[in-house]
Amino acid sequence: MKRHVIIGNGTAAVGCIEGIRSVNREDAITVVSKENHSVYSRPLISYYLEGKTDTERMRYRDENFYSENRCDVRYGVTVDKIDTASGECVLSSGERIPFDDVCVAAGSTPFVPPMEGLDTVPKRFGFMTLDDALSLEKELTPKTRVLIVGAGLIGLKCAEGIRDRVGSIIVCDLADRVLSSILDSECAAIVQKHLESNGISFLLSDSVAKFDGCTAYMKSGASVAFDVLVLAVGVRANIGLVKDLGGTVNRGIVVDTAMETSIPGVYAAGDCAEGYDASLGANRVLAILPNAYLQGRTAGINMAGGDEKFTNGIPMNSIGFFGLHIMSAGTYDGEMSEEKADGILKRFFVRDDHLRGYILIGETGRAGIYTALVREQTPLSEIDFEAAKKIAGSAIFSADVRRKKFGGAV
Repeated sequence: MKRHVIIGNGTAAVGCIEGIRSVNREDAITVVSKENHSVYSRPLISYYLEGKTDTERMRYRDENFYSENRCDVRYGVTVDKIDTASGECVLSSGERIPFDDVCVAAGSTPFVPPMEGLDTVPKRFGFMTLDDALSLEKELTPKTRVLIVGAGLIGLKCAEGIRDRVGSIIVCDLADRVLSSILDSECAAIVQKHLESNGISFLLSDSVAKFDGCTAYMKSGASVAFDVLVLAVGVRANIGLVKDLGGTVNRGIVVDTAMETSIPGVYAAGDCAEGYDASLGANRVLAILPNAYLQGRTAGINMAGGDEKFTNGIPMNSIGFFGLHIMSAGTYDGEMSEEKADGILKRFFVRDDHLRGYILIGETGRAGIYTALVREQTPLSEIDFEAAKKIAGSAIFSADVRRKKFGGAV
């Protein structure tokens, strides 16, 4: 019987557990969880604040998940060291857990750049975890003035979640547009306008020079008075455990298609891992929930003695703000073409007869077909791509391909 240790208790950890159990029902599994909560869906924390869900419905698996999968979960502790010489994980509590292999699914940590006077701000929060949301919730009143530093996905989802619970929200960012890592300028302008129409204010191309209590002095010379500060500047992959072992790391922990690191018996999955991106043809961090699960499952299958490869991961985002839906996938490397209609913008990026990526705003139905074209690298010469840009459906494929993909009559 093998002994598996999973470091982290998020989506990738669930994938790893289910991957192990799909191969072996007897191996021992120990999960080390920094948080004191069973696994939940982190993207739902803004919906919790918005009143659209509760902590029970946020569960990613039901309350019997760990017992049914015979997992020993250690809550409220972290792994300080993976000791490959002794074959033990050393916990922050001092306990040592023996292992035959390890999956590092430790996620990421908020990045907070040096900010003068930050320690003088009495009410400051991150927005990464359920505990962050619960702590923030306690400080919100109908008159609260909120300053959010960061106009990326985390900051904007926070703004949406708390809008109806506070007096005002200002979002600032050094970038010149919202969602700068996902959207180009024109697409970002559409989203910003929609957010502004829903009561969110912005200070872009600007950053905080210093804080003095509940006042932020901006580099532009502006000053912002606030009651609550939310820091959502960005995140960094938790690579330390593997880096300390001498393993290969870049922005994330470098893994092969089996999700194994450069250190035999040590795997990594989820937001901390740097795995293969099929749309790019190279490794990079793919910090999204579906990839985290699939990476974790791949690692688990291989840890339990199976043979699984994860080769079709791509960056994807499916988000919405106040009823405006946005989807993107792949890379924006290639010739761009677009389709426009009332409140709808579709952008497609094509290179070497393949769809490399897309951005959809306002209409995201059947986007799965576009995602499949990117993920599977289907030659566009084999489909009616001009028709696909207008309406994605099975009719874009030849009769032969439809038979193979969907079966039955065509």
